[in-house]
Amino acid sequence: MLVVNPVSGNIDKSDLVDAATIFAGKENLNLVIYNTSGVSDIENIKVLYKTYNPGRIVVAGGDGTIKMVAEAMENHDVIIGILPAGSANGLAVDLNLPSTTEENLEIAFHNDYMEIDMISINGKKSIHLSDLGVNAEMIKNYESSSIRGKWGYFLQTFSTLIDLDDPFTATITGDFETIECTARMIVIANSQKYGTGVSINPNGIMDDGKFELVILKNLDLLVLGKIISGNMPIDSDDVVIISTDKAIVRTNVPVSFQIDGEYCGAETKLNIEILPKQMKVAVPNLNGEVI
Repeated sequence: MLVVNPVSGNIDKSDLVDAATIFAGKENLNLVIYNTSGVSDIENIKVLYKTYNPGRIVVAGGDGTIKMVAEAMENHDVIIGILPAGSANGLAVDLNLPSTTEENLEIAFHNDYMEIDMISINGKKSIHLSDLGVNAEMIKNYESSSIRGKWGYFLQTFSTLIDLDDPFTATITGDFETIECTARMIVIANSQKYGTGVSINPNGIMDDGKFELVILKNLDLLVLGKIISGNMPIDSDDVVIISTDKAIVRTNVPVSFQIDGEYCGAETKLNIEILPKQMKVAVPNLNGEVI
């Protein structure tokens, strides 16, 4: 089964769908194609799964589309393959998926899989990176912008930094010493990198039963430049990283919040817990062979 998000990343998916159809034909596989519409997609995917019972669901879209399919399949044993085609392809970056369609088709249709964790945040699921603060504010601005893709993210990053709100105060509790701090951004991370390739959580492992809270106390242009260049200042007083399986974050004012690249409004409290081994996802094999 192929789930296609026609609008993700403002990318025409017709060539990708054609390539997947030809690939499936060569493999003597019946391919059921579903195009998302933003209306009842989870329910429709569940119906199609019940009708056809596919062993794999291949997703042509970004992190939000992958998360939606994972939520639809949470009670089923199915492997999810990824054809990166969204504005945010952070999961594909963290899984080290290749850049060519041909290689990704081989992996999505044939390769072995890993069981990755998900994170529950106020009852909503995250598969990759969510955050409070500057980045979520940037995503809110990006969603209202006419410029899409990485260039759109780049432009909104700097326009958001120019119009920065005051830092917020956060209290973080869990099975660790309570933290009270002033912050520009708090990342809830199941992995390491944003879809732009920026590394925000060097400690991220997607199947270790834990998530990281990355607290950025300062996010001026110097710190941002270090992060973008791959030099995450983890030994700096500006950054604190906590690895845990459960936490509560409270803020003194409503703060912009996003999950996997989708703006979710402003929040003052986040209840966060890990959901171990929630999703089977096809990955490149270490030895380079196709299984």
